[in-house]
Amino acid sequence: MPILPFAASTLPGLNRRTLLAASAAGVLGLPRLAGAQRDVQLLNVSYDPTRELYVEFNKAFAAHWKSKAGDNVTVRQSHGGSGRQARSVIDGLDADVVTLALAYDIDELHAKAQLIPANWQSRLPHNSSPYTSTIVFLVRKGNPRGIKDWDDLVKPGVSVITPNPKTSGGARWNYLAAWGYALKKFGNNPARAESFVADLYKNVPVLDSGARGSLTTFAERNVGDVFLSWENEAFLAVKELGPTRFDIVVPSLSILAEPPVTVVDKHVDRKGTRAVAQAYLEFLYTPQGQAIAADNYYRPRDAQVAARFASTFTNKVNLFTIDEVFGGWGKAQPAHFNDGGVFDRIFTKK
Repeated sequence: MPILPFAASTLPGLNRRTLLAASAAGVLGLPRLAGAQRDVQLLNVSYDPTRELYVEFNKAFAAHWKSKAGDNVTVRQSHGGSGRQARSVIDGLDADVVTLALAYDIDELHAKAQLIPANWQSRLPHNSSPYTSTIVFLVRKGNPRGIKDWDDLVKPGVSVITPNPKTSGGARWNYLAAWGYALKKFGNNPARAESFVADLYKNVPVLDSGARGSLTTFAERNVGDVFLSWENEAFLAVKELGPTRFDIVVPSLSILAEPPVTVVDKHVDRKGTRAVAQAYLEFLYTPQGQAIAADNYYRPRDAQVAARFASTFTNKVNLFTIDEVFGGWGKAQPAHFNDGGVFDRIFTKK
């Protein structure tokens, strides 16, 4: 769970009295002293594949907020498996905002620690999910195993790399995408779907705790024939590690992944950072923020920005939603991923 610093330029010369007055004005909502500037620090606790996205986004937001409010903003980043990151915040990690892989992990901040209200998803557009992604297959160049769809992942001898769904949000999306495909293939028969997904996990040699760890296993340790990947992570791998090493395969059916965001109310109110933290998340929805998301291979919500990046997202993916197939995260999480759920049952049989 490393925390990565990002600092905007800091202006010297503010004495302690001026800083205290400015800070108090920010907390109380009173007008600040003329010319007073604050140094504001935020902590964004996020999931594995967003590292590059938020390095770029933090720089743009710091410049935006400097021009708007005059404050110098520093945003630190913490990354890891989404479930593990949520537990870290529940256990005391002092996040101002969380930008996690799925809604259930953020729901836990309310259910386990009352850090946010139950209706947190209603506070920003699109159920507080400013960008989307999906699950695709990353394979070795030339696709030597001839992997085209989910059926190929259950064949004997095919080695599949995916993280642990007990700790990784991306892994839960992977699992549910495979389950949804199997339900469609087998006429909505849950027993057949369970058998299919169990066969898939028999081909998984290692479960890393997060998506970035699994990418390292696949790309750097050269383990596995196929990596079940966030679409954005697959694009990034091809770009950064070389188009001569990997290909992207789009399965016939996948899941719409909607990573959500929220301020952590108890923390921002105590620290006096609510206004900046809220503006930080709202900036994700601006044309500039949406373009940064698209630059980092997340699919933007803004139609005009999406049109500008149409040449990037040429893959037409047939998608289903978690609500359509599983009744939402409130049902999918306890049924499949809580202790004693379906994943525990099928993985212990491996």
